[in-house]
Formats: sequence, structure tokens, C-alpha cells
Amino acid sequence: MAEPYVALVPLRWSDMDAYGHVNNVQFLRLLEDARVIGIAEWGGDGPSMLDEGIVVSRHAIEYRAPLSFRPAPVRVDMWVTRTHGAGFDLGYVVRDPEDLGETVYAVAETGLVLYDFAAGRPRRLSREVTAVLDRHRGEPVAFRWERR
Repeated sequence: MAEPYVALVPLRWSDMDAYGHVNNVQFLRLLEDARVIGIAEWGGDGPSMLDEGIVVSRHAIEYRAPLSFRPAPVRVDMWVTRTHGAGFDLGYVVRDPEDLGETVYAVAETGLVLYDFAAGRPRRLSREVTAVLDRHRGEPVAFRWERR
């Protein structure tokens, strides 16, 4: 497995819900922030998949511990778990940065599809994009509920 891509994502005060922890919907924003940073960086100097069109096809999140607001960011480890004709899946672990501790707050996976907005349909992964994704390939996400 390749080393996961690491993004440090800041929390916002408004991410908290009435129970004083980061709301489950805000976890999707944390994943999106990490994904946008990572995919843009993976693209190098040329246009990124974000520039050319990409859409989310699904999300799966397993929450492991409550996350409360703090000034320090969360660490989001991210890697490619699967590629297919028009898209790929990304795995994530949302955790404390190394200098704060070892708590894992969530594991997640997002399905993404390359999309041609002008034509209104998915577009296939090119060899170049597949090569970039393969450099970040790792194991499937270890969801606890899949072991049942």
C-alpha cells in the first residue's frame, strides 16, 4: 500500500451541533476539503480532475468517536481504494494529528465519477489519470460493519 495522502483540515466553530460535537454532515465537508486539496495536488502542473469535471456518486462513513471543536486541525489520511471505467473510490481516516494524540474519529469512503458536464454524461478514466490514481492506491476501508 502506498502511504496515504495527508491533509490537515481546520475545524470551524459552526461545525458543532447542539450536542457540542462536530455534526455528522460536517464530516462530509471535512472529507471534501481533504479531497479537493489532495486531488489538486495529485494533478501536478496540468489541469486536475476537478478542473475537468468530477462528481460524487456515494459516501459511506463510520463514526468512531465524537469530535469537538478545537483550534488544531484534524488529520485526514486519504488513498484510492478502487478504480473502474469512469471513476474511483477514495478511502479516508479522520484522526488527530500526531502531535495531539491517536484518536480516530471516523473512517469513510467516497465514490467519484469523472463527468463531462457539456455532454451530460460520465467520461472514462484516461491512462494518465489511472497512473496517477495507482500511485495512491491502498487497501479497502476497514469498516467494522463489513465484518459482520
